[in-house]
Amino acid sequence: MADYRPPIDDMRFALREVAALEQLATLDGFAEADPQLIDQVLEEAGKLASEVLAPLNHPGDRTGAVYENGVVRTPEGFKEAYHTYVDAGWNTLPFDPDYGGQGLPWVVAGAIQEMWNAANMSFALCPLLNQGAVELLTAHGSAEHKETYLPRMITGEWTGTMNLTEPQAGSDVGAVRTRAVKNGDHYLIQGQKIYITYGEHDFTDNIVHLVLARTPEAPEGTRGISLFVVPKFLVNEDGSLGPKNDLRCVSIEHKLGIHASPTCVMAYGDSGGAVGYLIGDENQGMKQMFTMMNNARLAVGIQGVGIAERAYQHARTYAFERVQSRDVAEPAGNAVPIVRHPDVRRMLLTMKAQIEAARGLSYYALAGLDRANAAGDEKARQQQLVDTVELLTPVVKAWATDVGVEVASLGVQVHGGMGFIEETGAAQYLRDARIAPIYEGTNGIQALDLVNRKVIRHRGFPARSFAATVRREVEALEAQPGADFADLRGELLAGAEALEATTDWLVETWAADPRKTAAASTPYLRLLGILGGGWALARQANAAARDLAAEDGAAANGAGRFLEAKIKTARFYADNVLPQASAATAAVIRGAATTLDLDDAEF
Repeated sequence: MADYRPPIDDMRFALREVAALEQLATLDGFAEADPQLIDQVLEEAGKLASEVLAPLNHPGDRTGAVYENGVVRTPEGFKEAYHTYVDAGWNTLPFDPDYGGQGLPWVVAGAIQEMWNAANMSFALCPLLNQGAVELLTAHGSAEHKETYLPRMITGEWTGTMNLTEPQAGSDVGAVRTRAVKNGDHYLIQGQKIYITYGEHDFTDNIVHLVLARTPEAPEGTRGISLFVVPKFLVNEDGSLGPKNDLRCVSIEHKLGIHASPTCVMAYGDSGGAVGYLIGDENQGMKQMFTMMNNARLAVGIQGVGIAERAYQHARTYAFERVQSRDVAEPAGNAVPIVRHPDVRRMLLTMKAQIEAARGLSYYALAGLDRANAAGDEKARQQQLVDTVELLTPVVKAWATDVGVEVASLGVQVHGGMGFIEETGAAQYLRDARIAPIYEGTNGIQALDLVNRKVIRHRGFPARSFAATVRREVEALEAQPGADFADLRGELLAGAEALEATTDWLVETWAADPRKTAAASTPYLRLLGILGGGWALARQANAAARDLAAEDGAAANGAGRFLEAKIKTARFYADNVLPQASAATAAVIRGAATTLDLDDAEF
């Protein structure tokens, strides 16, 4: 099987040219984000990913997590790898220094999380959920919550989870039935939660569950949801662990993929009630949980990039090693590596281009979060949040995870029949990737969120602002001497016009027929994702052309070939992927009506 090699040059280029890391390092709070230091951090993270986590990926998939008598054991080597990860301080990167974090930008943490997910997605899920729990407690927890839990969750000594879903509720969080009854300074929690990632495991002594529940007099729906800290072990005043709380793992799910990650069914209060501590006020749980969910949605988008990268590397290695059939240009010659066959090259380049597009757009969104956090005044902060972070969070989550599935599927196809055989390893990436469009809100829910909350709610202004950003990049490409960017410019302009036209249609149509806008939401999100990815590639191609020009076009060395490849990859995307953005206009405007045409009995 192919080894994983972190694409650090690509990551560094995207951090510099799309996320503007050097400019970010000048903002308040990010002085430590010096590009040279970040280079060292990326290199060291790459070693852990490739040397420790990646070798456990396929064995962990075959073994899976094991549940016996309420105890969950992760596959051999996982616990030791987790302690290596924690002891090296990797869990602390983006968090508040007041509680033991390093305070590095989220975009840097995101780049490193890409490596963890590419190396071993099942392993990376534990830090991902803990990261969201830390963010939630940092934003909404009381001083006591922060003092008790944050230092150990930030180091990784303890981990955190999010407990939303119940068997009867699914994605309808307002239908949860878990109850919380006040009992002195705490509440007693009773109910069952499903799909709880790392709800029980053998990595740490304590697990801090964040649980949505309903108090007796709460109103129906999401307005009556409250949020509670429910630790596996209660914590004594001196910080030591007290008695076991009234909660347990009932079982773990048998899944299509991510076998090494325990997905738990959790029972609370079988013996009278699990002790839980209210976060903030009653009936504010959904608002608070969105802090964790939005963090997790960006992280899941990064998962899509990571698993796609791993699948691409695996397929690329196979394509260079597998000798089969003659070159179409040399019918009398010998059999050649399949990378010489045009359709295999098309598949590999489709994989490569979409990965680099999704990586760039994801890093840009994370950098927007950093800029919002560092903004000097509330108006600037809100503008950055609305125009960049809020607009692009559902796009990154949905489009990048769809890219992950598509790329992993192409990876199987490159292998041909061998891709369908588990021993080659290609199938695991497709099985693992398939969960990402489902959890943390299905991609259909992300599309509804984009259209209703991010576009229509703001009368389309954030989407039009992004279209203007694309147009500015087209102008920058026009100013680049000596580079053939005509097709890239044309497709970007067509995509920007499509985004503006469909945005206007959504805003005009919503009041009269919200079902039409709902039906159009997924193709609209795809339009924005494809266009955003093309914009990210255009920025990189423009920078590559500039750097080549500064070297008088001397592209014979490794750095020159890297820059040439950036330009060629962007042009391939412009010819083969970006036209789908302008074509999506019909799917948004006309497709909405035909989607609703059939009667129920006609399906």
